[in-house]
Amino acid sequence: MGQIRFYLDEDSVEKSLIAAFRNAGLDVVTVTEVNRQSYSDEEQLIWATEQRRAIYSYNRRDFCRLHSEFLAADCNHAGIVLLQQQRYSIGQQLRGVLKLIATIPAEQMVNQLVFLSAYIERV
Repeated sequence: MGQIRFYLDEDSVEKSLIAAFRNAGLDVVTVTEVNRQSYSDEEQLIWATEQRRAIYSYNRRDFCRLHSEFLAADCNHAGIVLLQQQRYSIGQQLRGVLKLIATIPAEQMVNQLVFLSAYIERV
């Protein structure tokens, strides 16, 4: 079983977050690194799926809608991980992602919409 690989959309591209994820050994690429800035959310989700990467985003409204539309159209995606922007520190996000990848293998993320808050412990 493989580990979830992430694709950070334009909403979640913070240098400190990317560095924290990479320092922890996570496989992460960003929209900037693959020259996909300004593509629509749907195009981002399609590309991420083609690359077998789960989208990591703060854009809950649009990706919740896309998740429903993909399922209704019988289309697959590689997974969507959402959270509220600025609600959690970089450390909390990292711990949540580490807990997520320890719990769910990449193969089981297909067509899943995950709210990272479920994996972040409350203090």
